Amino acid sequence: MAELPHRVYPARLSQGKAHDFSIVPDAEARAALADRLGLSALRKLRFEGRLMPENRADWQLEGRLGATVVQPCTVTLDPVTTRIDETVVRRYRAGMAEPEGEEAEMPEDDTEEPLPEIIDLDRVMEEALALALPLYPRAEGADLGEAVFAAPGVAPMTDADAHPMAALAKLKRDKGS
Repeated sequence: MAELPHRVYPARLSQGKAHDFSIVPDAEARAALADRLGLSALRKLRFEGRLMPENRADWQLEGRLGATVVQPCTVTLDPVTTRIDETVVRRYRAGMAEPEGEEAEMPEDDTEEPLPEIIDLDRVMEEALALALPLYPRAEGADLGEAVFAAPGVAPMTDADAHPMAALAKLKRDKGS
């Protein structure tokens, strides 16, 4: 089966069959993508799957995203390497209207979006990777510790003091005294 180009015109595709794709960016493309996403490095990246007709007008993309990313630890800034393996699903609906204005209501099914004139598989890959990245990568053994601040003469409140059961524990301790 022939592979799709990275920019697909759904109106030009045969409605009678699925269309496979496979994207494996070279080192230069991975470096540019790493820069756009704020990564220290993007060692591996592969996005493959198929675009399938659902009916006379709608399409479904099912793919697999695999990547090895390096990000700075949020505590120590040491490099943290993460392996990402994600299933990617997009449902392109011909009858779905584009959101208007700055605020748009999220659809119940977040895999659905309006059918564009061109499906940019590189953009889908980049978006899926951005959504799969760890928000707060942490190196093994990195610990935030606990910072405690208070005005002079005031007992500082710790994270443990803010726990919902802390007040009950304090009452129990005070009652036992």
